[in-house]
Amino acid sequence: MSRTPLPPFERAAAAIAALYCSAAIGLGAYAAHAAAPADGDRLERASLYLLVHGIAVLALLSQQNSTLTHRLACAGLLLGTGFFSGSLSALALLGAPATLAPLGGIMLILAWLLTAYSQARRAR
Repeated sequence: MSRTPLPPFERAAAAIAALYCSAAIGLGAYAAHAAAPADGDRLERASLYLLVHGIAVLALLSQQNSTLTHRLACAGLLLGTGFFSGSLSALALLGAPATLAPLGGIMLILAWLLTAYSQARRAR
C-alpha cells in the first residue's frame, strides 16, 4: 500500500511545526537550567506556545483537509506562534524588544477562529 505524498504546503507546515516542538524542548531546558528568573519565565511561555501550537498544527494537518480556510488557519498558527514565541525569546536571549508578540497573539486568536470555522464547515 503506497501513501500519497503530501502537497508542498502541508509538508512545509509539518516540518515547521516539528521544528517548533524541538525548539520548545531546547528553550524549556535552557529556561529551567540556565536563564535568569525573568528571562526563564519568558522562555517558558515561548516554549509552551511553540509546543502546543506545533502539536496543534500537526494534528490539523493529519485531517487531510486542503481547503483554503484550513490552510490559512495552519499558516496563521505557525506565523502567530513564530512572532509571539520568537519575540519573547529574542527579548529573553538578546534583549531585543518584544514588538511582534502582540501581533503574534492577535494572529493566533484569528487563526484559532479560522480553525473553528474550518472545522464547523468540514464535510464529515
